[in-house]
Formats: sequence, structure tokens, C-alpha cells
Amino acid sequence: MNGEVHTCLFLVKPCYKQTSLDFKVAKFECALSRKMVLKQSIDQFKGQTRLPNFAVPKRYELHLKPDLTACTFSGTVQINLDIIESTNFLVLNSLELAIQNSWFTNSHGQYYPCDVVVDGDDEIIVLVFDETLSVGEGNLRIEFSGALNQHLTGLYKCTYVDGGVEKIMAATQFEPVDARRCFPCWDEPALKANFKITLTVPSELTALSNMPVENEKHDGELKNVNFEESPIMSTYLVAVVVGLFDHIEYTTTAGIKVRLYCAVGKSDQGKFALDIALKTLDIYTKYFSVPYPLPKLDLVAVPEFSGGAMENYGLIIYRENELLYHDLYSTAAKKQRITIVTAHEVAHQWFGNLVTMEWWTHLWLNEGFATWVSYMATNILFPEWNIWTHFLLEAADGLQMDALEKSHPIEVEINHARSVIEVFDAVSYNKGSTVIRMLEGYLGDVVFQESLSTYIRRYQAQNARTEDLWDVLSEVSGLPVNTMMSTWTKQTGYPVISVELIDHILEFKQSQFLLSGQHVDEQWIVPITLSIGSYEKKKKFLLETSHVRMDISELVQSTGDDLRSIKTEDEEDGQENLWVKVNVDQSGFYRVNYKDKLAIRLRKAVQNNSLLPTDKFGILDDGNALCQACEQSLSSLLMLIDVYRKEFDYIIVSKLIKVCHNVLKISTDAIPDSVNELRQYFINLLMYSAEQLGWDSISGEDHSISLLRGEVLQALATFDHYKTQKEALHRFQISLDDKNTALLSANTRRAAYVSVMRNTTTENRTGLESLLSLYRSTDILQERERILRCIASSADPNVVLEVLNLLLSDEIPDSDIIYVLAGVSSEGSEIAWTWLKDNWERILAKYGAGLLLTNFISRIVPLVNSNEKADEIEAFFASHMNASIVMNLKLSIEQIRNKARWIESVRQEHSLPDLIKQLAQRK
Repeated sequence: MNGEVHTCLFLVKPCYKQTSLDFKVAKFECALSRKMVLKQSIDQFKGQTRLPNFAVPKRYELHLKPDLTACTFSGTVQINLDIIESTNFLVLNSLELAIQNSWFTNSHGQYYPCDVVVDGDDEIIVLVFDETLSVGEGNLRIEFSGALNQHLTGLYKCTYVDGGVEKIMAATQFEPVDARRCFPCWDEPALKANFKITLTVPSELTALSNMPVENEKHDGELKNVNFEESPIMSTYLVAVVVGLFDHIEYTTTAGIKVRLYCAVGKSDQGKFALDIALKTLDIYTKYFSVPYPLPKLDLVAVPEFSGGAMENYGLIIYRENELLYHDLYSTAAKKQRITIVTAHEVAHQWFGNLVTMEWWTHLWLNEGFATWVSYMATNILFPEWNIWTHFLLEAADGLQMDALEKSHPIEVEINHARSVIEVFDAVSYNKGSTVIRMLEGYLGDVVFQESLSTYIRRYQAQNARTEDLWDVLSEVSGLPVNTMMSTWTKQTGYPVISVELIDHILEFKQSQFLLSGQHVDEQWIVPITLSIGSYEKKKKFLLETSHVRMDISELVQSTGDDLRSIKTEDEEDGQENLWVKVNVDQSGFYRVNYKDKLAIRLRKAVQNNSLLPTDKFGILDDGNALCQACEQSLSSLLMLIDVYRKEFDYIIVSKLIKVCHNVLKISTDAIPDSVNELRQYFINLLMYSAEQLGWDSISGEDHSISLLRGEVLQALATFDHYKTQKEALHRFQISLDDKNTALLSANTRRAAYVSVMRNTTTENRTGLESLLSLYRSTDILQERERILRCIASSADPNVVLEVLNLLLSDEIPDSDIIYVLAGVSSEGSEIAWTWLKDNWERILAKYGAGLLLTNFISRIVPLVNSNEKADEIEAFFASHMNASIVMNLKLSIEQIRNKARWIESVRQEHSLPDLIKQLAQRK
């Protein structure tokens, strides 16, 4: 098969024990009518978005017995059903499971299906009964078996090391639609039920599930672990873990036992995250006015995991390095990341688990809100971090993706549940959370909190749709929230607001912003905020049409300025304080395009330090995006960048670095003769920060300083700044001889490792060999992640190819490929695409069609820049398509074509080389 999707409809002959004459007669009679029944009825269940609703699960009794030696499992599930409509069929989800026996029992007797029909394409099984199952309660029992999944989905195997010996553990990842890989079930979020789970496992191992252990019964080398019955929950939130762990625990004042499980010997590294979990439980209990609904909460670090973490009810499973904090080897960025991830997953216990989306179309209700509220909680815990300014980096990612024509609405129609994998993206998380923050800013903190509290109480233990939330917000606020917000959740994209000053009139025009330059007639109801000359002079209004004019005479005159004197650009120096900043504090999900004199004044306001860091960030982010869309020239962007050369704020410099990286990448094709001077200009821009930061941290220094040092030094190393690389290599060499040296801190190690790889070539492989040796010899997971993030950053494409080939071996755990792919250098872009194309079938076989596979598309395909490469990629995947990459591939190809368009636009700027030469000479 060439990656094509085939419908797999076939009959599985049931393995029933024929124990009675009646059963044999029933089997014979059923056989006579089987063909007719199947022909007339089975097709009705194929190709459907949802399962038929004539049977609804109420309670599951699930018994699983994993064999960690054979990497298989067996199990039984007894499902208490409500038959809503009389039926000859029971249709439920199952994937890659062997069904041994099944039967249905109700007050009228016991019924055995005469056929079990498996549809692999729709991931369902159809149990066909000769006799009609009547309306009322009944119990469906199924005996099944399967293999521990190799691709980190369903009930899967992952490896760990105990005493130098590699061993196997079992863990689950069911979201979005992989509970069906573990046991037959009604695998839809709206079909909530209670779960009573039992695990049979080796006696020496720890067994965990959503609820506390009720009792354990030992039987030789095995034990049966029975867990308390859960409250109702969706199947994607069911979880089990079986392995060897250390743990630490704490009991809250409310009596909730909170435990953190991790690899043996690493429990000290779990203390920070456990403390965050405890504090966020308290924060959310107060914020939502609803107590945490379970008697315990476990946080478990597993060595292999496809995502960052998963919010299973009462049993949150994490990738190890998203939960464990090492005092010496974890960076300030990692500390911040662990805080946000932990706060995010704990928030899901309310927003997602207690109140659950009705269908995957409303995924953003889970992820957008958990993202937003995790920043709120982090801000409470660490106010000195100014985390809401860091949130703008999240918003920027959402804005970047949603400026693509192939993006999707926040509420995206999901027709095949499997396709929801691709919607765990920057729109659901980043745009979703930013739109929520925008709404909170419009309604006010008090009204917003009261609304969310009402929503949680009203829909607890139920499922909800986006409209349900808007209705509550409208009810509490007294405002038509539904009308305003539907434009943000049901439409793809967002507006750019063009702002022009004509005499004393500000003109606002909105249109959809697309990086492709296409013009689409869409409108949003936009909450506009603006300041004029001072943050004391603010105004806000709703932009509900495509065009609005506003008289600002009173606002301007109150600042002491005279509008009549605004005549020519030569007179701008006297009016530089009369700046207009729209989208104050960057609280809205839109871009702003300032015309003529307004743009000039804002550049001066940045230079004069008259604006908040958030607004400086927004001006730079919008300017960069407008340049990418060919709405503004690269010359204009470079002049804007130049006024940021004295900046020392983390989020501003971080954005500046990203803009410089992107400009440098396209300039290699657009203006190759000016690339070295452009690189020197960018180095000069960063030297102000670098000289103040130095390599060595100061005891008690600000969190943002630690963050900034790592980013600036790594950027200079990537830009091949000679002095930075020389110092980095010197410190790296000392660290190889003295692992305890203070010369290379956790925050500066990536800069050193990038420097090592930038000096690694096919002829001189010493750096790569040194890093791989360090990777293989260390058991410090934070170091292993850091090395993997850097080893593909060589400027030599052949070295990049050698690193990529490691992903086809067993050298690097499957779940860690994301780090390597994220670090591929721009010089290695074309060879990375060739490698992906040549090894596609091997990659598909090794990594499966899940979340991991999408990383190969989103990280490698957009690296190339030409329309010719885009054509080649489209042609290749025309015969190698996989359902789980369809949207990611379209987005990636669109990014390539947008860059090609940008490159062509830059080539038309004939004065650009002279400007770059002048800028490169500035210090």
C-alpha cells in the first residue's frame, strides 16, 4: 500500500463456545438470514460522523491484564447500556482489537450476536443479533485482546531503565480517539459513563488509574488491583499506567491526596511541579467556586509520551521533561514551562473533565480555556514573571497560523473523529486563548469570573457546546456576547485594522489579513482599544462595520497639541508625541496597519521608550507580518527593527530574534549578495543585550534576565558571531573535562551546543561526536533534550542528513524526535525534505499515523522556499497521502508559496542592498 486509505469491511467469525442446542439452532437460523440483513443494514453505519444513538452506555466494568514481556494485553469489558430504540445491532468503536466473545443480557435473557462486522476505516464493530433487543437496560460483555501499541497511542508500551536494565511499562494516551484501541467502547466525548477498573499486573509494579485503589489481591507473581468507581467521564479521559516508580505526596486541607510519580531516584525533581499542582488546585477551586471533584490527583512522568501532557481525570500523564525540574540542569525557560503545563493540565480537571465539550468541534473549549487560565494561575503564583507579557508569544503563534488561507475556524467541523488530531494546533490553543483574553478584557474580570463559575456549576458532569458558554456570558454580563463572538469562533482568520489620520479624523478600516495577499470580504465585531499620545488618553469601542471615522479633536487638544500644525513630514519632530497606538497592551486578536505619519510617530515612540513593552512587541510583530504579506517593504521593516537596538525586555528581544531569523532565511534566496552584511546588522542589534548580560549569571537575578541570556547567546551563535562561538567552544571544552564547572550554566548550554554544531562539518565531525557521546553517557533528561534540540543545527547539509538518519534507528526515543526536527538548520532545509521523501514509508511504519507523524510535515516541509519545491511536494504526496497529515500538508505548502512570493517582492527592492550596507555599519 502506498499510504492510501482503504475501507476494510469484513466479517470476523466469532469464537463462541457452543454449549447448548438452543444456541446451535439460533446460529443456524441466523446464518440463513445473515446475508440479507448485512446487505440491507450494515451500510447505514459506514461513513458516519457519529455512532448511532439507539444504545447509550451508562457504566463500564473494565478488566485489563497487560503482559509486559510479550507486549500484549487481554481484557473484558461489561457495559451497562440503555437501549433507547429496539434494534438488531449494537455499534461501538474498536480498533486493532481481536474480539473473542461477546453477548448481551437483559431481563428477557441472553443474546449472542450471529456476526461481528469490523469496519477498519470507520473504526467500529457492529454486533448483529438475530433477535431484536428491546428498549430498556441491559449488559453487553466483550472479551478481547490486543498488542501494546508501538506508536504511543491507546494502551502502549514505553521503555525505561532500572538498574541498568531496559524494561517495559504500559501507559495510555486515549485523546482524542484511541480508547477504542484499548477496549471496545462508545468512544465519543458526549457519551459519558462511570468506570470501574481492575488491573492484573506483576506484583512488584505500581498500577495507577483515574481513581484511588480500593483493594489489592495478590496471586503469586501477579496482583489484581481494583480501583474505586469513577464519576461519569468521557472515554478519552480514562487512563492507566503500570510501571516501576518512586513517588512523593501531599494531602491538601480539603483531604485530596496529591501524588507525583516518576522514575526511581528522581523524586526530588518532582517537588517543584507537585507544589504547583497543589497551589493551582486551590486557585481553581476558588476561581470556579466548585471544589476539585475527585478524592485524589496523580501526576505521572513517563519516559515516552507523544504530547507534552494529558489531563486524564485524576491521573495526569506527562512527558518526563515537562514535569521534572532539575536544580542544576533545568533552565529558567523550563521552570516557566513546567509551571504553565502543570497549571494547564490541572485546569482541565474543571474545564474539560468536569464540563466536557459535546463534540470535537468544540475542542477549543478545552484547550483555549486551559491555556488562558494557566497563564492566569501562573501570574498569581509568580507575579514577578510578568507572564501576561510572555503570553503575547502564544498569541503571535496563533496570529501567524491563522493568517493562512488553509487555516480553520476555532470551531472546526470534524466529520471523521480521527481527523481531530490535526486540530490540536495554534488555532485551538493560541488563538482560542487569545480570543478569551480579548473577551475578558471587554467584559471585565469580575463579570468574566462570575460567568465562568456559573457555567461550570450549571454544566458540571455534563457536556457543553460553545453556544452554551456564550449564553451564560450574555446572561451574566447583559451583553450580546454570542453575536460578537460567533465572528471569532465560526470564521477562519482575523482582521487587519488599517488606521489613517486625516486632519482631526482617525479612519479605521478592517479586512481579513492573509499572508498570501489575497483580499477576502469578511468582517468581525472587533473590540478596539487605543491611546493617543499617552496611556491616560484611552478610548475603546466596538468596530462592527468595515469602515469607521472618529473625531479625535478633544483627545488631542487635551494633550496640548494643535492638529492644525500637522502639515508635512518635516514638521513631524514637533508632533512626535502625538502617537496613536491601537490594540493597547496587545489584548486583541488582530493586526494594525498604521499609515504614513502614524507609523513614523510610533517608531519615534518606541525609540523614546514612550510605550509599554507589550505595545512595542505588537508594533514589531505586526510590522513583520505586514512585510511577509508584501503589504510593506523589507526596507520599512528593517528601519522599524533599527529603533529596537537598545531594547532589553525579554519578550521584545525574543520577538526581535525571531524576526531576524525569518528575514535572514528568505534573504539567502532573495538577496544572496547582501546576506553577510544583513547577518552583521542583526549581530550588531543583539550586542547591546549581549554585552549587558554576559555569560555568567548573578545570584538572585531576575527571571527574565536568565531567560534573555540564553536566547541572545544562542541567537548570536546561530548567526555565526565569531566571538560568541569562540567563548562558547572554550566553555564547552572546559565542561567536558569538568562536569561541575560553573562556566556553562543550564541557561547558556544551548548556545554552546549550537556553537559546537555550527563548527561541525563533514570534514570535522568532532563536535557532533562529542555531543552524541555526551548524550549517550548522561542520564540527565534535561541534558538529553538540550542536545537533541541542537544536533541538527549544523550549516553542513551532510551533517544534518546524518543526524536525521538517527531518527530511523533506535538511538533516539520516538517521542523525542520533536526536539531534533525543531532544530534543523536553514542550510539543511532541502536535504531534510529529500530525506523525508526518500524515507517516507519507513517513517510511516516506525511512527504511525498519529501526533508524532504530523511533526515530520510541520517541521520539515515549510523549511524550503520555492514554488518549484512546493510543486514537488504536492506531486509526491498526491500518491503518498495519509489522513492524519492532510491539513498540516496544505498549511505547510501554503507557507512555502507565501515565502516564495515574499522573496520575489524583496528582489524588486533595488535600493535594499544600499540600506543594508548602511545599517550594518551602525554600532
